[in-house]
Formats: sequence, C-alpha cells, structure tokens
Amino acid sequence: MEEIIEKTKQNVIKSIGKDQHKIIRDIIKLHIPSGVIDCDCTYSTGKFYTEKHGIQRPNHVFDIEPKFDYVIKADCKNLPLENESIHSLMFDPPFIISSGPSMNSDNDKQNMTHRRFSSFRNPKELFETYEGAINEAHRILKDNGVFIFKCQDTVSGGKQYFTHCWIMNKAYEVGFYPKDLFVLEGKSRLISGKHANQKHARKFHSYFWVFTKEKSKVTY
Repeated sequence: MEEIIEKTKQNVIKSIGKDQHKIIRDIIKLHIPSGVIDCDCTYSTGKFYTEKHGIQRPNHVFDIEPKFDYVIKADCKNLPLENESIHSLMFDPPFIISSGPSMNSDNDKQNMTHRRFSSFRNPKELFETYEGAINEAHRILKDNGVFIFKCQDTVSGGKQYFTHCWIMNKAYEVGFYPKDLFVLEGKSRLISGKHANQKHARKFHSYFWVFTKEKSKVTY
C-alpha cells in the first residue's frame, strides 16, 4: 500500500513548481487533448517551445515585434484570426510598470527587468492591454477553448497591483471559467537598487491561469 501511495505522489500533477516547461506540459496533459497549443499571441523568442522540453510550437505565432521571419506581426488585442477558430491560446504579456528618464538610458545596470521583459508606461496601459487581450481570446476561441494566461503581480509607485486577481475577475465577466491555476516559483529574481528601502515582499513567483470559454454564463 505504501508503495502505491508513493507512486501516486510521484505521478500527480501539482499546482506549484519551479520549471515552467513542466507546468506547460502539465497544462497540456490536463486540459488540451490535442497535445498542442494552437496559438501564441506573445511569442517573443519562443522560449516555451523546444524539442528539448517536449513542447511543440503552435501553428499560429504572433508578436507585436517579431524576432523571426515565421512570426506574424500582430497586436494581442487584434489578431488576424476568425471568430471561434482555435481551441487553445497562450498569452504571456509584460507585467512591469515603469516610466521616467532612466527608461531611455544606455546604462545596462538600470531598468534590468524592463530590458529583459519589456514594460508598460503606467497601470492604465497594462490593464487596457490585458482587458483587450482577454476580449480577443474570447472572440477567437471555440466553445470549451482553453486560454492560458501567464502573469505576475507587480508594484509600481509604491502601490501593490495583484493583477492575477483582476485577471480572474475580468475573464469571469467576459465568460471564461477559471479552471486551473499553477504557481511558478522563481529560481532567482533580478534585484533593483530601489529595494534598499523595501516596503513589500519581493515577488518570487508568477502564475499560469487556465481559463475555459463557457457556452453559457459562468456561475458559482
């Protein structure tokens, strides 16, 4: 009996992990029967999809600033896809809010997180982009389609923005059901000099929301 329990523990899919590729594979295993994500609208360098990690590149890949010839230039809020035309969508937008003269600095030690992940100029821009992308996901996904939204909470101007909560509520309003949530624990995080006078816990985790498009209004 103990041996059976131990094997079960080893095989069970957990809601938390340190390997984002494993989390994506687990999402596919649980929620995408075809085994392949249909579309990624924020493809960037395609770090999610490698033969090494066993994750196939989607048939439709878009980015507002394509880095490869095979990636189509498109805004996540206005994708060149027909209504209800795909079964699954990956969305991994920037989460940093940053502005000021230093954004134009050539100093490699300034705004390191922005340089790595890009950023929004203000909270309004972030939430408008997220809302537009959620609406667009609902438009292009078929009934029971899967919307994967990677996000991270952030702090700007000394104010906390628990965006993963906002995202769930907004997706719910549109007609998505929050079917699953995975927490990615960071192996390391860039630390800014601004943290010398720390006022909030440094975030060492991000989220993978898994929403499904419901045929009728979602109710609890």
